[in-house]
Amino acid sequence: MKILEVLRENGRISVSALAERVGISRANAYTRFEALRADGVIKRFTAEIDHVRTGLGITALIFVTVRQQMWRQFRAELARMPEVEYCAITTGQHDAMIQVRVADVAEVHTMVTDRLANIPAVKATETVFILDEVLRRPYVLPSDRDARSNRPARRTPQEAQGDVPLGKMRFVGAAEGRAALRKDD
Repeated sequence: MKILEVLRENGRISVSALAERVGISRANAYTRFEALRADGVIKRFTAEIDHVRTGLGITALIFVTVRQQMWRQFRAELARMPEVEYCAITTGQHDAMIQVRVADVAEVHTMVTDRLANIPAVKATETVFILDEVLRRPYVLPSDRDARSNRPARRTPQEAQGDVPLGKMRFVGAAEGRAALRKDD
């Protein structure tokens, strides 16, 4: 987690500096970093962009209600819209939330009334403009929650009883695990 915390602040940090910040050897830092990449924990590296300076100063959330039999069509049409930065399937009143970044309000209007409204899969939309992005993290880690709450990390019942040191994993064999689940007859 410490490696991920440091990389969140500076994804271009050298392995030597990473090792120093985390308090491990350079070789160990490199090995752990490569293991995180190989395991898919670290998916890619990217640059953070100032959208206003690039001419995309308007951000809007568009909530979409989709005709349930037409999800494939909805996804395919959405993939062809370059202004869509993010889309999530949601619960509640709407089925999906789309985040778009565009140059002006007229572009949002055109997108909603001309493009989205003309997709047969789209039943209804609701648009909300973002006035200010108060907080934007590149990603959240479990250690963030624990640091905010001033509580120790979540512990299993075995850890709470002292059977397993915090931060260590205890492997239970399949037979032992099944036996614990059986009720006494």
